[in-house]
Amino acid sequence: MTNRIHPTAVVGPQVELGAGNVIGPYAVLQGPVVLGDDNYVAAFVCIGGLPEVRGHDLTPAWDEEIDGQPVRIGSRNVFKEHVTVSGGWAHETSVGDDGFFMTKAHLNHDCRIGDEVTVSAMVVAAGHVTIEDGANLGLGAAVHQRRVVPAGSMIGMQAAVTTDLPPYVVSMGVPARPRRLNTHRLQRLGVAEADLDQLAAVLLEGSRDIAGLPETLLPSITAWLERHPS
Repeated sequence: MTNRIHPTAVVGPQVELGAGNVIGPYAVLQGPVVLGDDNYVAAFVCIGGLPEVRGHDLTPAWDEEIDGQPVRIGSRNVFKEHVTVSGGWAHETSVGDDGFFMTKAHLNHDCRIGDEVTVSAMVVAAGHVTIEDGANLGLGAAVHQRRVVPAGSMIGMQAAVTTDLPPYVVSMGVPARPRRLNTHRLQRLGVAEADLDQLAAVLLEGSRDIAGLPETLLPSITAWLERHPS
């Protein structure tokens, strides 16, 4: 299946496209960018190019090749109007598969975005942010640089993520604080109700007893516990 590219879109010389992508009016893809298959890129989306770093060389990447870190995007993502994804600085900026990025969301340089991520309108993720698989960020949330939005978490609208938060939990406020389990995501992952009390004890109450928890959740839970040894 060929790509469908609107005639007003700008696709730079260092852009590699898979198949089945839709590139909308006035979208700008400036290399180096690698885009997988079946992505939908709406009008006025800007992907790639030079990072947002003061003093960085401002070569017009939409028109000529640059020596910079790439943006690598998987497949079946949706980028709605005015979404921006900056090119990498220290390393590549990456987006996984099956993400949904709503209007005016911004992913800054060196972000690492997992699979099945939902980023609502006007969310801002600063440089070096990691958003893990299945995370959901509410309207206007802001994520401080180098923070981790963990797997299966939900961040409330207009929350400010200034510290690492536990996975599979709903966090809200300024600064964001964990409030309760993200039961919606856990149900989608097939987690039994019988496991919820132990999950809450580990993720919200300080227990470190992970014996018997679902295997699919353990990598992200273990990583979070390692980041919070106390």
